[in-house]
Amino acid sequence: MRVRCAGAVVRDGHGRVLLILRGHEPARGTWSIPGGRVEPGEDDRTAVIRELREETGLTVEPGALAGTVERAEPGVVYEIHDYVATVTGGVLTPGDDADDARWFTPAELRAADLAPGVLAALESWGFA
Repeated sequence: MRVRCAGAVVRDGHGRVLLILRGHEPARGTWSIPGGRVEPGEDDRTAVIRELREETGLTVEPGALAGTVERAEPGVVYEIHDYVATVTGGVLTPGDDADDARWFTPAELRAADLAPGVLAALESWGFA
């Protein structure tokens, strides 16, 4: 089974990247790009706005596609489309399935316990 997901690569004014600490599988307990499943009837843009609000408390404006990755788990392949997004409002507060949310410098990214493939994706897209 294939599951379409959408997420956002968000930078603050200091060049730091926003990540969430995953509270559920897959990759529970690791830091990841915020996002999740695209619900029936949603497009990627709508899913990004909803997921970022749910997981981080922030309102974002999605922009261009940063890149796409696939993550295989037993019985499912997550097709993840990550978009560059800009914060337009809200207060950073972890919620939904995020146990924490915070900004990471490039050096902090390399030292963090990241979900599989996150650092490689961010590097290949020019965000780390």
